[in-house]
Amino acid sequence: MVKKLTKTPGSALRLRVHLDAEAFLGPGKADLLEGIAATGSIAAGGRRLGMSYKRAWLLVETLNGYFAEPLVTAATGGKAGGGAQLTRLGQEVLARYRAMLAASEAACAKDIAALRKLRAKKIR
Repeated sequence: MVKKLTKTPGSALRLRVHLDAEAFLGPGKADLLEGIAATGSIAAGGRRLGMSYKRAWLLVETLNGYFAEPLVTAATGGKAGGGAQLTRLGQEVLARYRAMLAASEAACAKDIAALRKLRAKKIR
Protein backbone atom coordinates (compact mmCIF):
# COMPACT_ATOMS: atom_id res chain seq x y z
CA MET A 1 0.00 0.00 0.00
CA VAL A 2 1.36 3.42 -0.98
CA LYS A 3 0.89 6.28 1.45
CA LYS A 4 -1.04 9.27 0.10
CA LEU A 5 0.96 12.51 0.08
CA THR A 6 -0.32 15.50 1.98
CA LYS A 7 0.69 19.12 1.90
CA THR A 8 3.81 19.96 3.83
CA PRO A 9 2.80 21.21 7.30
CA GLY A 10 3.64 24.86 7.75
CA SER A 11 4.11 25.50 4.04
CA ALA A 12 2.34 28.76 3.33
CA LEU A 13 3.15 29.17 -0.35
CA ARG A 14 2.01 27.42 -3.49
CA LEU A 15 4.31 28.16 -6.39
CA ARG A 16 3.05 28.06 -9.97
CA VAL A 17 5.64 28.75 -12.65
CA HIS A 18 4.40 29.99 -16.02
CA LEU A 19 6.88 28.70 -18.58
CA ASP A 20 4.90 30.41 -21.33
CA ALA A 21 1.26 31.22 -22.09
CA GLU A 22 0.24 27.54 -22.14
CA ALA A 23 2.81 25.71 -20.00
CA PHE A 24 2.59 25.70 -16.20
CA LEU A 25 4.50 23.86 -13.51
CA GLY A 26 2.95 23.85 -10.07
CA PRO A 27 2.62 21.78 -6.92
CA GLY A 28 0.42 19.07 -8.41
CA LYS A 29 2.72 18.31 -11.32
CA ALA A 30 5.80 18.51 -9.10
CA ASP A 31 4.22 16.16 -6.55
CA LEU A 32 3.33 13.75 -9.35
CA LEU A 33 6.94 13.75 -10.61
CA GLU A 34 8.09 13.11 -7.05
CA GLY A 35 5.59 10.27 -6.68
CA ILE A 36 6.72 8.64 -9.92
CA ALA A 37 10.35 8.88 -8.81
CA ALA A 38 9.48 7.30 -5.44
CA THR A 39 7.26 4.49 -6.72
CA GLY A 40 8.58 3.73 -10.20
CA SER A 41 5.02 3.95 -11.51
CA ILE A 42 2.79 6.60 -13.01
CA ALA A 43 -0.32 4.92 -11.59
CA ALA A 44 1.15 4.56 -8.09
CA GLY A 45 2.55 8.10 -8.20
CA GLY A 46 -0.93 9.38 -9.03
CA ARG A 47 -2.60 7.25 -6.35
CA ARG A 48 -0.35 8.86 -3.73
CA LEU A 49 -2.09 12.13 -4.62
CA GLY A 50 -5.60 10.68 -4.86
CA MET A 51 -5.39 11.04 -8.64
CA SER A 52 -6.91 8.67 -11.19
CA TYR A 53 -4.67 6.68 -13.50
CA LYS A 54 -6.04 8.59 -16.49
CA ARG A 55 -5.37 11.99 -14.88
CA ALA A 56 -1.81 10.99 -13.93
CA TRP A 57 -1.08 9.85 -17.50
CA LEU A 58 -2.58 13.03 -18.93
CA LEU A 59 -0.35 15.17 -16.70
CA VAL A 60 2.74 13.14 -17.64
CA GLU A 61 1.96 13.58 -21.34
CA THR A 62 1.44 17.31 -20.74
CA LEU A 63 4.73 17.63 -18.85
CA ASN A 64 6.61 15.65 -21.51
CA GLY A 65 5.20 18.01 -24.14
CA TYR A 66 6.47 21.10 -22.33
CA PHE A 67 10.15 20.29 -22.82
CA ALA A 68 12.48 19.34 -25.68
CA GLU A 69 12.96 15.91 -24.08
CA PRO A 70 10.58 13.83 -21.93
CA LEU A 71 10.61 14.19 -18.15
CA VAL A 72 9.17 10.71 -17.61
CA THR A 73 9.76 7.48 -19.52
CA ALA A 74 7.48 4.48 -19.17
CA ALA A 75 7.72 0.83 -20.15
CA THR A 76 4.62 -1.25 -20.75
CA GLY A 77 3.87 -4.30 -18.60
CA GLY A 78 4.44 -7.92 -19.47
CA LYS A 79 6.94 -10.36 -18.03
CA ALA A 80 9.32 -7.55 -17.07
CA GLY A 81 6.49 -5.70 -15.29
CA GLY A 82 6.74 -2.25 -16.84
CA GLY A 83 7.20 0.89 -14.79
CA ALA A 84 8.17 4.52 -15.12
CA GLN A 85 11.05 6.74 -14.11
CA LEU A 86 12.15 10.33 -14.30
CA THR A 87 14.73 11.13 -16.92
CA ARG A 88 17.74 13.26 -16.01
CA LEU A 89 15.80 16.24 -17.32
CA GLY A 90 12.81 15.25 -15.19
CA GLN A 91 15.03 15.06 -12.11
CA GLU A 92 16.50 18.49 -12.92
CA VAL A 93 13.10 20.11 -13.51
CA LEU A 94 11.80 18.71 -10.21
CA ALA A 95 14.94 19.81 -8.32
CA ARG A 96 14.75 23.32 -9.78
CA TYR A 97 11.05 23.63 -8.91
CA ARG A 98 11.70 22.50 -5.32
CA ALA A 99 14.66 24.92 -5.06
CA MET A 100 12.48 27.82 -6.27
CA LEU A 101 9.80 26.90 -3.74
CA ALA A 102 12.33 26.72 -0.89
CA ALA A 103 13.85 30.07 -1.89
CA SER A 104 10.38 31.65 -2.08
CA GLU A 105 9.44 30.31 1.35
CA ALA A 106 12.71 31.59 2.84
CA ALA A 107 12.27 35.03 1.25
CA CYS A 108 8.69 35.35 2.50
CA ALA A 109 9.01 33.71 5.94
CA LYS A 110 9.20 36.97 7.92
CA ASP A 111 6.18 38.51 6.20
CA ILE A 112 4.16 35.29 6.47
CA ALA A 113 4.90 35.14 10.21
CA ALA A 114 3.79 38.77 10.58
CA LEU A 115 0.56 38.08 8.71
CA ARG A 116 -0.13 35.05 10.88
CA LYS A 117 0.31 37.17 14.03
CA LEU A 118 -2.09 39.77 12.66
CA ARG A 119 -4.61 37.07 11.86
CA ALA A 120 -4.31 35.58 15.36
CA LYS A 121 -5.21 38.97 16.84
CA LYS A 122 -8.37 39.03 14.71
CA ILE A 123 -7.98 42.66 13.81
CA ARG A 124 -11.12 43.98 12.13
